Amino acid sequence: MTEEEQVREIVRRVLLRTLGPEGVVDNASVVSPPPGDARRPTVTEADVLTVPVGGTLTVPAEAVVTPLARDTALERRVTLVQERDTVANPGPSAPRTVALGADHGGYAMKEDLKAFLGELGYPVVDCGTDSTAPVDYPDFAYAVAQLVAEGRAWRGIIVDGAGIGSCMAANKVPGVRAAMCYDHATAVNSREHNDANVLTLGGALLGRNLARQIVKTWLETEFGGGRHARRVDKIMAIEKRFLRGR
Repeated sequence: MTEEEQVREIVRRVLLRTLGPEGVVDNASVVSPPPGDARRPTVTEADVLTVPVGGTLTVPAEAVVTPLARDTALERRVTLVQERDTVANPGPSAPRTVALGADHGGYAMKEDLKAFLGELGYPVVDCGTDSTAPVDYPDFAYAVAQLVAEGRAWRGIIVDGAGIGSCMAANKVPGVRAAMCYDHATAVNSREHNDANVLTLGGALLGRNLARQIVKTWLETEFGGGRHARRVDKIMAIEKRFLRGR
């Protein structure tokens, strides 16, 4: 099994555990709409193949884009432009599911944050790892980031030893804006200024209480919009230029 196949298998297992058999098709981690949401459209590889190489495909804000569709878009240099709506920024009454993952260095903190998020009322998707046995942080960072990018999770939180590597890995997933935070100020700034949708933490660098404070602040801080929106749009435009250039 190649390294890419191993990563896909980890994501497939996460989706299988989270969504059930209906959410995984042909080992391709194809995500179907959740029960009770059958009307939610899904963008598949076939949809991307209808677009000329180098073209643009407008994706409804509420749509699920399958991982295979994203891979095909990258190969064909097709830019996926997803409209914004309440899927990315759900209202106060909507479920705000948090995808949570860690490597062995962040396992203990992940378990503590999982309980803390439950206390705060956030549904949690645990992407692993499930023990302190050595694993590779990019696999779990990718699993969390993909759930956020696909709209299956409102936000994502990843913990490794320092928080740096997972931040780098998560930011390779189109549509993800991951920020490594280490205090109250960076938690506020990453949300208010950068509209970060994934948070990474250093499990070996932060104490339990500080980590909880950062998570609570980060989840509760709204994006400032205004001049910050223009700058975030420029960040995403850089990503789109790269995708077009592949």
